[in-house]
Amino acid sequence: MNEKSTGLYSSTTYQIVNSIRQSIRILQGTAVISLLQPAPETYDFFDDIILISDGQVVYHGPRDYVLEFHEAMGFR
Repeated sequence: MNEKSTGLYSSTTYQIVNSIRQSIRILQGTAVISLLQPAPETYDFFDDIILISDGQVVYHGPRDYVLEFHEAMGFR
């Protein structure tokens, strides 16, 4: 899903992502969702993150390690 949250309130985006998450858990599947600047409570739903900049993957891995990774790269 590509940018399904554009123009929506963060609470609506939260509800949409939560519904997708619940469906995926029931179906034991996977979803790939593209969001621009999700709210922290929505971001926390995701297990893994793929961060793309200028068409290049700059991070792919667990959500819990994305900040640690970027700090190790010199970003704060």
